[in-house]
Amino acid sequence: MFRELIRKKKQLPMEDCLQVLKTETRGVLSVMGDDGYPYGMPMNHWYNEEDGKIYFHSGKIGHRLDALRKGDKVSFCTYDQGYRNPGHWALNVKSVIVFGRMQVVEDMDRIVDITTKLSHKFTSDDAYIQKEIAQYADKTLLLELTPEHICGKLVEES
Repeated sequence: MFRELIRKKKQLPMEDCLQVLKTETRGVLSVMGDDGYPYGMPMNHWYNEEDGKIYFHSGKIGHRLDALRKGDKVSFCTYDQGYRNPGHWALNVKSVIVFGRMQVVEDMDRIVDITTKLSHKFTSDDAYIQKEIAQYADKTLLLELTPEHICGKLVEES
């Protein structure tokens, strides 16, 4: 069902793909938007090693949610900061694309737990995190991406 990479030598092992998902803070989530146009937006994410799912926090209204109500299939792309080999100008970047299905998490305890873990990717200020969650958790929509296919590759910008 999902296409294989053409340039197999550039394909990342799954452990590298998961490492990029764990360490990077943001990527682009794409849904099928209005009139069949793809709609991609930058999103913060948290990869949960325990269940293999990717979580996003969101507001409760907007284009993204309207699209998800019409169809739950999404793709998510993220990539690392890259590196340059000594003496070369080209940046080498590990990119990962996840295809899967998105659903809304309704359980408030899970919302608080997961948004706390997501927040720790950005700050270790627990007092700030708890204040924000106490103030906004009931206004937060938590989205859960269940991967159906994950692939990654090393791209050299040359």
